[in-house]
Amino acid sequence: MIEKKEIEFVTFILYQLSEVWHITPSKVYAKLSEANAIDGYLLPCYDTLHTLGSKYLVEDLTEMLAERGVTV
Repeated sequence: MIEKKEIEFVTFILYQLSEVWHITPSKVYAKLSEANAIDGYLLPCYDTLHTLGSKYLVEDLTEMLAERGVTV
């Protein structure tokens, strides 16, 4: 079961990416889902990822999506 803190973390990331990518949070969610970045990366790796800075996370996710063929 997903915990509240994990949902808050994913929401935080959605809005950080939205600001950097200049698209709506719903479009960010769609892109992350297409790349399986939420269920396949953010949630399973929450314990480590939530300790990292937002700048690193934005760069990491941007790179991950590019590697998976999802354009931003």
